[in-house]
Amino acid sequence: MDPEEPADTPSHLPAHLTIYGQLREMILCGDLAPGQAVTIQGLTGMLGGSATPVREAIRRLTSEGALLFQGNRRVSVPVLTLAEVEALTFGRVALEAELARRAALVATPALTQELRAIDAALDRAIGQGDARGYLRLNHRFHMTLYAAADSAILSQAVNGFWLRAAPSLRIMCGRLGTQNLPDMHHETIAALERRDPGAAAAAIARDIRQGMDNIRAVLLEAPDDASRDAAAS
Repeated sequence: MDPEEPADTPSHLPAHLTIYGQLREMILCGDLAPGQAVTIQGLTGMLGGSATPVREAIRRLTSEGALLFQGNRRVSVPVLTLAEVEALTFGRVALEAELARRAALVATPALTQELRAIDAALDRAIGQGDARGYLRLNHRFHMTLYAAADSAILSQAVNGFWLRAAPSLRIMCGRLGTQNLPDMHHETIAALERRDPGAAAAAIARDIRQGMDNIRAVLLEAPDDASRDAAAS
């Protein structure tokens, strides 16, 4: 599959799962900015279909902490507090570094080749100032890496962390610009090629801390202005 193309949603899935996948991707790509309220009717119009599967998808994402009911048939992406940023940083570093460590133990040339292709597409998105493409491909890089670790329990927790953090990453892109978003992907791939689990874990831990530190800095600077930047980007 072309790394620049979004993953296809299986056509045989029930409507509520299809809508869930579409809405989940909107959250991961920052299409809904933290604090931005949208109506169920508005989401139904954006995603297609009827209101029932949209409501079911919203209930699931609300239970996962990715959406917040606002009343009057409105939902929003929660605005992170600094305490929540600290908690997300701790959880992401602990679990994602462990997944990277496990992936390095079983890394294959096919995995590193796939990661290089995703990272090359990500670099093109950065060069083009494509914030949404950057976020989508950055997520795909990490999830492809973690899938190799083959740990459903850890991956499920990590997926929840990403749903909480990703919209604020879009804020960061809007404020800092894609050109100022360093990562540790090359170092991670090199560690996988050497089958060096410690180096892979350290690279991913540093990658996460860089991103979360930028989120923290933007929230400290001007939270309300940052949310407007994300909505406009």
